[in-house]
Amino acid sequence: ADLIGHGAAEATLLQAWASGRPHHAWLISGPRGIGKATLAYRFARFLLSNPGPAGPVPPETLAVAANSALFNRIAAGGHSDLLTVERGVDAKGKVRSGIAVEDVRRITEFLHRTAFEGGWRVVIVDCADDLNRNGANALLKILEEPPRNAMLLLVCHSPGSLPPTVRSRCRRLTLQPLDTEATCAVIGAHRSDIGLEDAATLARISEGRPGYALALAEQGGLQLFRDLISLCDTLPDLDIPKAHAMAERFAGPNGAGAFEVFRALFRWWLARLVRVGGAEAPAHPGEPLDLVPGEAALVARLGSAANLDRWLELWEKTGRLFDRGDALNLDRRQVVLNTLLALRTAVRPPRAVAVR
Repeated sequence: ADLIGHGAAEATLLQAWASGRPHHAWLISGPRGIGKATLAYRFARFLLSNPGPAGPVPPETLAVAANSALFNRIAAGGHSDLLTVERGVDAKGKVRSGIAVEDVRRITEFLHRTAFEGGWRVVIVDCADDLNRNGANALLKILEEPPRNAMLLLVCHSPGSLPPTVRSRCRRLTLQPLDTEATCAVIGAHRSDIGLEDAATLARISEGRPGYALALAEQGGLQLFRDLISLCDTLPDLDIPKAHAMAERFAGPNGAGAFEVFRALFRWWLARLVRVGGAEAPAHPGEPLDLVPGEAALVARLGSAANLDRWLELWEKTGRLFDRGDALNLDRRQVVLNTLLALRTAVRPPRAVAVR
């Protein structure tokens, strides 16, 4: 129900609606977990509750009361004039890797019908990055000839992945990462059990993406990050029993979620290490050097232990390790151990070669 930190984007949508001729398609873009879908549903609820033009005193926000019948109908997926398009399931009941053309065809059928409640018909594509080539082409035909009183809201993490023809027919609305205070406010609204200090740490690790911060909290990401820093502090020797104990967390079906968090955290921290390793100043103005106690000193020490070429090589190598693990369904414990051993190799000084 609440949208925090995206007042400018909300004002843009509200102004477009008040003009009486809003664009028929909006590409709502920005980093994953920043609140794009929240904004899309917020605008959809507003349109469906305001079918006519603005009155003498237009609304100041897109908010619709969370206890209203319309809000609850949309939350339950029961509004006839709202269609959400996501990745469908195949004949075996598994979620498809992308949004297929048959999923997009539902939009055509939906928009050819008269609005049941006489106002807007709204389509949310969440997310447009999942469109396969045929699905994107089918969507393009809809964007080229939009019916009257139809609104398409495309949630998109990486607009560059969409065909230029699709992007050119949408009005772009780019959301920016939230500051630490706003991210903490979102975390506090959903997880009152998280203290202010931990919320601030999650906000900085997520880089202003509250959805990602909440996902980290759900999977114990903050403790996992602390344990990763503690383990890496034993480098360049690496505490092998400690590394095995960490890898055991990701075994079995219950470890899949934690493994995804580890992969994201490790790749992010490696990039941070490359960016600020050995630097005297924070990576961003106002950002504390320490994300967790001792992390700043570790970043400085490891950052000076290897040159940029070795870090880039490690970045590529760990990326291949994770990708190969997914493709071949390898044991997640071994993938984690190999990743940590690759990090140990990168920070160890090269052995001297005797020349005879």
